Amino acid sequence: MPDQPPHLPPAAVDAIRRGNKIEAIKIVREIRLLGLKEAKDQVDAYVNAHPELSGSAQGTAEAGAPWLPWLVALVATMLLGYFYYYKR
Repeated sequence: MPDQPPHLPPAAVDAIRRGNKIEAIKIVREIRLLGLKEAKDQVDAYVNAHPELSGSAQGTAEAGAPWLPWLVALVATMLLGYFYYYKR
């Protein structure tokens, strides 16, 4: 019989659904008093056993906000222009 994926605490499962795998690992570490590697292995095993969660855990970081760097650059340029023209 193959190894069954570990059952995770509900808070860790919620964190995975939100795409926050790191938070899920922290929760598992705190509740089960495990080391980092053991907690990460349990969370990874759970995500691998539940492919419907895999997309949310990995895709959220990749999707992100692609416009955010452009917005930061625009605001920085506007601030530099303001200080250059009006604060001389």
